[in-house]
Amino acid sequence: MAALRPVVFAITGASGAPYAVRLLEQLVAARRPVQLIVSSHGERLIRTETEFADSSALRAHIGAKAWDRYVTRYDDTDRGAAPASGSALNAGMVICPCSMGTLSAVSVGASRSLVERAADVALKERRPLVLVTRETPLSAIHLENMLRLTRAGAVVMPAAPGFYHRPREIGDLVDFVVARVLDHLQVPHGLVKRWQGEAPGKGPRR
Repeated sequence: MAALRPVVFAITGASGAPYAVRLLEQLVAARRPVQLIVSSHGERLIRTETEFADSSALRAHIGAKAWDRYVTRYDDTDRGAAPASGSALNAGMVICPCSMGTLSAVSVGASRSLVERAADVALKERRPLVLVTRETPLSAIHLENMLRLTRAGAVVMPAAPGFYHRPREIGDLVDFVVARVLDHLQVPHGLVKRWQGEAPGKGPRR
């Protein structure tokens, strides 16, 4: 069944490791199988922006039992792994965070690594591909790559949290972005209160 198919989850070198950790927590909590690929720059990112020194520490944080049941780790250099083949069914792919270098490579179908090849597979098989980009400002080249990927069927989702839910701490901002990612992957969650619209007569004053 499609609901039981794994989510391919790649972590690359753009700033935003807290988004990646929180997303992984939520996917495991939702009992969704995860095919995890961490690039070499993604590994350094996790060490730099979180308290986790390596994947073993991240496994301990998630919970060894849950990790071993739901998370399958793949080496980014292994272009023969399951996510590299269209015949290996999955529920789609998310790259979170997605560096501009990865965005560029995916936009031209470079497929030099497992991350890039898995994203290429998602596009050619018409599966969901969510790219959680984290860069500012954006150059014309970045924008052109985003447009090319959007036209190819990907969802480009900059890590730009909203404020209408009145966040009180960094975790609230992280949850806002992760909630949108989970929505696009069709994974149920209760991270944030959904917008219900303003009550009549309660709109902003002008």
